[in-house]
Amino acid sequence: MKTNLLFQPFDLGNLHLENRIVMAPMTRNFSPDSTPTDEVASYYRRRAEGGTGLIITEGTAVNHPVAVNSDAIPVFHGEKPLAGWKKVVDEVHSVGGKIMPQLWHQGMQRRPGTGPNAQTPSIGPSGLLAPGKKVSEPMSEAEVADVITAFVDAAAAAQETGFDGIELHGAHGYLLDQFFWSGTNERSDRFGGDISGRTEFVTEIVKETRKRVGSDYPIILRYSQWKQRDYEARLANTPEDLLTFLGPLSDAGVDVFHCSTRRYWEPEFEGSSLNLAGWTKKLVGKPTITVGSVGLADDFFGSMAGQSSETTGEQGLANLLERLEREEFDLVAVGRALLVDPDWSNKIRAERFDELSPFTKEALASLT
Repeated sequence: MKTNLLFQPFDLGNLHLENRIVMAPMTRNFSPDSTPTDEVASYYRRRAEGGTGLIITEGTAVNHPVAVNSDAIPVFHGEKPLAGWKKVVDEVHSVGGKIMPQLWHQGMQRRPGTGPNAQTPSIGPSGLLAPGKKVSEPMSEAEVADVITAFVDAAAAAQETGFDGIELHGAHGYLLDQFFWSGTNERSDRFGGDISGRTEFVTEIVKETRKRVGSDYPIILRYSQWKQRDYEARLANTPEDLLTFLGPLSDAGVDVFHCSTRRYWEPEFEGSSLNLAGWTKKLVGKPTITVGSVGLADDFFGSMAGQSSETTGEQGLANLLERLEREEFDLVAVGRALLVDPDWSNKIRAERFDELSPFTKEALASLT
């Protein structure tokens, strides 16, 4: 079987991964007082023991008063939370795993009146929750500078704590993505404007992070076309637009693009079977991670709507492995399958298919 393709090593500078499987970040809300517990450390250790090549943690908040909407979401600043994260790193490394934190700010997606500093308004580039729905004032230049500093400080803390790199959460309609998208960024200063100008905020984060952590410390950027409030939203309508968007980010120092789609098997643009990760790698030549219902018999959104696997596309793993063999992308992020089964990777590698969950078994049916 071609599943052996998932277990080829991958090197990125000084980072060596034993295989191509990445644990996708998944919010858990299991960190009381914003601090990862021993249970959180054990949770990630089990996935490393289970054969996952790289773990990307749940979103963890940078040091800003309204970064997230719950004090059960871990933060990435302060002595106690960082000590908790050090335990996580040590547990994962003790079994030979690699791990990176996903650095996060919810921006306007944070509901007013929730989380730490509940009475403080949420922030966004133009104060827009969605196109035409303004609920607060635009971020001032001082606020923009403060958030850039918060991300850079968090990246430096990750390096000091022993993490193997960092991921910036620039997808799904959260703060970084709110700067990317014309629907939520109407600024007329250097942080707004056309598709290239709207990358400036994140480009600054990446440039300043690179200065702090050095040239060999991996920076991953997760981005998406779709938004939580608009599944049909698009940053780029053509490959040319996508290159205009990706170019400044790549030049700033992003090492890997984590290309979030709802269904990895869907083509991104007409006239080509390439998905978002495939197009990203083709355009900028950087390694990419594909993600979107990998290992499932149907996709997350389709299953929530009651759709059967026959109505949601060619989601069998054969499709994924054929794309990986063609080197359309380099790494494969797995979410729910690893959430359900921490040994998912080892079971796939050993072809212990009878031990897999029902939805993974159905996805594997295309291989037999």
